[in-house]
Amino acid sequence: MTEKPEKAVQFLVIDEKHAGQRLDNFLLAVRRGVPKSLIYRVIRKGEVRVNKKRCKPLDKLMLGDEVRIPPMDFTQPGEAAVPSKGFSNALRDRVLWDDDALLVIDKPSGLAVHGGSGIHLGMIESLRQIFPEYRFLELVHRLDRDTSGCVMVAKKRSALKVLHEMLRQRKLDKGYLCLVHGAWPEEVRKVQEPLRKQVLQSGERLVKVDVDEGKPSDTRFRVVQRFGDVATLMAAFPKTGRTHQIRVHALSQGHVIMGDDKYATQEELAEAKQLGVRRLLLHAASLRLPHPFTQEEVRIEAAMPDAFRDVMNGLTQSMADSTGD
Repeated sequence: MTEKPEKAVQFLVIDEKHAGQRLDNFLLAVRRGVPKSLIYRVIRKGEVRVNKKRCKPLDKLMLGDEVRIPPMDFTQPGEAAVPSKGFSNALRDRVLWDDDALLVIDKPSGLAVHGGSGIHLGMIESLRQIFPEYRFLELVHRLDRDTSGCVMVAKKRSALKVLHEMLRQRKLDKGYLCLVHGAWPEEVRKVQEPLRKQVLQSGERLVKVDVDEGKPSDTRFRVVQRFGDVATLMAAFPKTGRTHQIRVHALSQGHVIMGDDKYATQEELAEAKQLGVRRLLLHAASLRLPHPFTQEEVRIEAAMPDAFRDVMNGLTQSMADSTGD
């Protein structure tokens, strides 16, 4: 079964290797480099068919299903994006874990995990070019473009299935660091506001608390360090995996994450800029999970970025100056 973009309609029959896979993930695998937004668009328009019927992105494929795939070559000849040598070396240096099942990357803020919405070269597309010897590389989960830290990439389909099951059963613990505006109350350690996602016509995703229609959501918070009434460094542990969950749960308590240009007010953004904030101060700092093959416990940590330390050092100095120390 070919895995390169074709310029004509193609019909693929699902074999044992791909049986049970979601339609969207199947198309992303066989049309590597094609933006996810384009994958969803052709499904929505009915150009992708399973057994000659319209289908949805989350439909599970069965052994023997025939999938109609339209042309999806979104690049022009000779225009395929290629990661620069400097960027490739930098991404290699950000490898936190690499074995026969799993690759974990400390993703920098500003890098999308996959192409789409005008981005032809995301993290996963870059990794496939940087590590051509790895024949299978697929994202296990996603991380917002502006969030830094641990991103898991499966190196085998069998590992991907096990890791996805771990996520569904909540056997995989993720820890985040975030710097929020104001003094977070010590007693607020659990936020379970239901969240509802909205997709605007522009394609932008926004999430808000919605008691009636929101999905159950659960984040645990712990105060790590206080900077007077100005800011608080928090550890956050999402127990569910909703879009923008930590960001909106922090917002729901009146303590938006610094640098969050999607949910902060203009006044909060201006205050953060004065403090030297240049990015969203949310970082996926740790992972703890049973290894997908051996079941031995794996612990992975991504060091706090300098962007956090610079702002925190400034806050500490400002507090010292105000007290005359």
